[in-house]
Amino acid sequence: VYNAAPAWGVTVGDALAVPEPLLTQHHHQHQGQTFSFLGLRVSSPLSLVVNGKRPPGSALAPPRLALTNPGAAPP
Repeated sequence: VYNAAPAWGVTVGDALAVPEPLLTQHHHQHQGQTFSFLGLRVSSPLSLVVNGKRPPGSALAPPRLALTNPGAAPP
């Protein structure tokens, strides 16, 4: 689950409801092999319903800020 906190997850046997899913067909070729699979994406783990309940706020991974300056000289 994208943007889920490392300590949160679902387990085998959990009932999972996915409101407003985005289903995407992926096709990739690599070293002569073709890989095809479906991807199911939701905007946030907080939009899921697991075993009849919404996940707690702690299920969402904290934001991270990464800065780069391509024009800067290396340290």
